[in-house]
Amino acid sequence: MPNFLLNRWHGYRTVWASLLMLVLVILLSWFNWMIGLAALCGVILFGVSLLRAELTFRRELDEYIAGLSFRIRRVEEEAVSTLPFGLILYDNQYTIEWHNRYIGSMFGRKTLVGTSLEECFPRFGDTYQQAKEEARKESSKEVRFELPHGHLTIEFIILPDERLIYLQDVTTFADLRDRHEEERLALGIVFLDNFDEASQGMDDQQRTSLIARVATRITDWAKNYGIYVRRLSSERYLLLLNQKSLRELEQSRFVILDEIREMTADLKVPLTLSVGVGFGAGSISELGELAQSSLDMALGRGGDQAAVKADQRLSFYGGKSNAVEKRTRVRARVIAHALRDLMLDSDQVMIMGHKIPDMDVIGAAIGMLKAADMYDVDAYIVLDKVNPSIEKMMERIELDERLSVRFITPDEALNAMTEQTLLVVVDTHKSSMTIEPKLVDRAKRVVVVDHHRRGEEFINDAVLVYLEPYASSTCELVTELLQYIHDKVQFTTLEATSLLAGIIVDTKHFALHTGSRTFEAAGFLRRNGADTVLVQRMLKEELGDYIAKAEIIKHAKIIHNHVALAVTEPGHQVPQLLIAQVADSLLNMNNVHASFVISERMDGLIGISARSLGKMNVQVVMERLGGGGHLTNAAVQLEGSIEYAESRLREVLDQMEKEEGLFE
Repeated sequence: MPNFLLNRWHGYRTVWASLLMLVLVILLSWFNWMIGLAALCGVILFGVSLLRAELTFRRELDEYIAGLSFRIRRVEEEAVSTLPFGLILYDNQYTIEWHNRYIGSMFGRKTLVGTSLEECFPRFGDTYQQAKEEARKESSKEVRFELPHGHLTIEFIILPDERLIYLQDVTTFADLRDRHEEERLALGIVFLDNFDEASQGMDDQQRTSLIARVATRITDWAKNYGIYVRRLSSERYLLLLNQKSLRELEQSRFVILDEIREMTADLKVPLTLSVGVGFGAGSISELGELAQSSLDMALGRGGDQAAVKADQRLSFYGGKSNAVEKRTRVRARVIAHALRDLMLDSDQVMIMGHKIPDMDVIGAAIGMLKAADMYDVDAYIVLDKVNPSIEKMMERIELDERLSVRFITPDEALNAMTEQTLLVVVDTHKSSMTIEPKLVDRAKRVVVVDHHRRGEEFINDAVLVYLEPYASSTCELVTELLQYIHDKVQFTTLEATSLLAGIIVDTKHFALHTGSRTFEAAGFLRRNGADTVLVQRMLKEELGDYIAKAEIIKHAKIIHNHVALAVTEPGHQVPQLLIAQVADSLLNMNNVHASFVISERMDGLIGISARSLGKMNVQVVMERLGGGGHLTNAAVQLEGSIEYAESRLREVLDQMEKEEGLFE
């Protein structure tokens, strides 16, 4: 019994009263022993009655406590059994040892003791392990996740140390959450990216009829997916949709792209769409910025595709067709004048391309160097080291004293750069791909001239961007700029030949990705002294390299009916240039629409070069592996083994074949 009950309020006082009575009895006995004896008997009787009362109190108290404890246990058991959520105790084998009444009613059985959790809740094991790993990263002692159970959604709260599970029906909350997510607003912009080219030569009635046909098809498509569409102009439409509609659009892979192209296939130039969608921003203005940037991304990649920015995810759909060549040179003239003003406002110009530069980089850089020279602005080309693809070209440049001194190292460029320096980046729009990314970070003003399809990474703070995916090469773009940047441009033979060499290399001798403006640029260079024989000398290869290419081609095999895949032996290192040349050579085989070559590079990475004739977008394939490039020319570098790279490539090709097919 607790001390506070033993020492209750009358306990000590009773003892002192008894002692006082004994003292009084002794005093009475001193005066009269007869009276003292009688008083002693009374004290004894009083003490006996007190003792009996105390014993009775203790017995009744024990009975009361026992009864109260029994009632508490019953209430506790009843409360646990009738809780509005489930409790489960399990053993080391994830078998149920005990559960409350809620679990039994959930399954319509009296007991589930001895049943495994995986049997009761399919997918419990895998989901629990994933959630447990996430909880470990967050240093949480409890593991939380949700699983469907019939028409219900059950939340699991697991305490692994106690092997205890709390289960709660969160169906209503989950439905509200899913409904909220599905109803979140997304904003989209549809743009007819080649309307001028497709409608060229039409009269007003034909143009109006074309606009009406396209508008009707876009409206019907939007209605099918529950999208509000508003035409802003003959070329631009605004879309208001929710996440549910966006998910359905992504599952359909934006079929409107193919429908519009097929509907206008009778035109000389089929009409194509570009779609930009923004989702996940906190305000309407931010959604608008996301949608516009997504549209810019789609247009920068050549159009005829959809770009979706959802939270941190960026996805692309379509993009199977080549970019439509712009028939007007108005933009080239505007860019040339803007570039001229920037150069005149700079103390010097630094020109830099991508890592492991090719002839397109060197030719475009020399062209930009020529533009600066026309206005007496100091200009330099940043080059770290010579690789086999430009070795013969650089040998010719070394013989030209005026031109050779213009090549500087990245360290020299960093030391010489000032706040008034203009940095021109050619043949790439990714800072990480440049020869020296520090130059991009340090430069106050950057100009980008590139012909590759725009990727997720981009030099966003560039003061001038000339990115045209329709162009065959950066040398083609630079050649056009040179025609407008000064009235009288005079080339040396080496300068004109370098620009022509860049065009020839990127077009595979005018066989791929070539438009009318490509030949116009080549003709302009030829008229200004370009030597085609010198180009051929620069492109000559060694006999050993030819034999090495043949050895790799010997192991090529055909997959997906029209895809050539060549994989070198593990441990056999091959220069990146040779890998690319093998991929080009495989395209010359009958019934080969695309080629992929996998080999270990000289730096230890696994390189994959991809080429196509236009029926497959190899850029999308390489982007899924972490690389990029162009519709017909792309690459990626991976860490790991040859076997790993091959398996990853095959997985991506199989996935794309299931989603929408590999070829047009």
